[in-house]
This record gives sequence, C-alpha cells and structure tokens, in this order.
Amino acid sequence: MIAHARARFDHVAAKRVLKEKYEARMLFALAGGMWRAGPELLTLLAVCPDETAVILDLYENPVQVNIAELELAAQQRWQEQMNGWLAEYTDLSKQR
Repeated sequence: MIAHARARFDHVAAKRVLKEKYEARMLFALAGGMWRAGPELLTLLAVCPDETAVILDLYENPVQVNIAELELAAQQRWQEQMNGWLAEYTDLSKQR
C-alpha cells in the first residue's frame, strides 16, 4: 500500500515537472516583445482584423506587431511543444 502511494505521488510530481518544463518552452521573443504561445495569444491574434496591431507582451509592454507573423510563430511554437509534451506524458503514463 505504501509503495502504491509513493508511486502515485511520484507520478503526480513528474506530471507537475513536465508541465513546468513545457510551459517554460512556450516563451519566445519576436518583434521586440516576449510572448507565451498558447490559446490566449492565438485567440487574440485570430480576432485582430488589421494587418498590424499594438498588443501587450508578456511583461505588459505595448508592442506593434505584424499579426500574421506573430500568429504563425505562436502556432508553430505551441504545436511543437504540445507534441513534445504529449510524447513525454505518454511515456510517463506507461511507466506507472
């Protein structure tokens, strides 16, 4: 019973470490700003009607960006990291 509890705790801790690892990898710099790829940024960029816009970066600095360029970079970063996260999570789940 203790071994099961310890294994469960190790799995939860490993999941947390994995999440922190991939959340850190979502950060990227572009157009003089620092951005975090994710659903929030992608949604904001999807609803911007203009070719360029001034939006706040991760540090709440206003940055004028090309919407298409930032959206492409954010989408690529998001997909790369989510694929890596899924692969590592699948391996972690198999170890339980």
